Amino acid sequence: MNDEMSYIELIAHASVVVQIVMLILLVASIMSWTFIFNKLKLLKQTSHIADEFEQEFWSGIELSELYRKLTADDIEAEGIEKLFLAGYKEFSRMHQKNQVPAEIKIASAQKAMEIELSREMERLEENLPFLATVGSTSPYIGLFGTVWGIMTAFRALGNVKQATLAHVAPGIAEALIATAIGLFAAIPAVIAYNRFSARLDNLSGRYEMFIDEFTVLLQRQVYN
Repeated sequence: MNDEMSYIELIAHASVVVQIVMLILLVASIMSWTFIFNKLKLLKQTSHIADEFEQEFWSGIELSELYRKLTADDIEAEGIEKLFLAGYKEFSRMHQKNQVPAEIKIASAQKAMEIELSREMERLEENLPFLATVGSTSPYIGLFGTVWGIMTAFRALGNVKQATLAHVAPGIAEALIATAIGLFAAIPAVIAYNRFSARLDNLSGRYEMFIDEFTVLLQRQVYN
């Protein structure tokens, strides 16, 4: 308890600039953790939807029946389902035009899925730049607070006839807390950013593979 109170007292007696730096880093850390938990939930849900959809897609169900099921009023398509809907809708629209060559129908459906893929990845990558920013800048912000605090501590020694460690130690301790908070904000943000980036790369590859596989199925429908 004494140690905890000592840290609180150090923060309370820090200079205004150092306190502002600590506040900025604390807010950044809270926002980072909020984004991290939300992103974990989103990616877990997205992967679960992809697993269930692919299981049903390869179960032998008719594509038209699957399309009607996903476009029902009580169902909101998500993730990989949107790719299927975009591709099948465009293919059906083009397929009704008999004069359109088969290659154009396939290419049009594939393009529609690729556009939907871009939109989906943009949605999933939301807030990742913020995590990257926090991870890269927080240590420097904390270092700025530390440097400022140390400068303030040494300037205060000018009014002391005999400088001792007892005079400068509290000021330096106050300043070093800013660096600690900066690292506390940066490390989780960097780890989360790298982990999410890897998972999104895998998910993007999975979506692209589905687009290729679905395109092959559409080609079989056209040429058979």
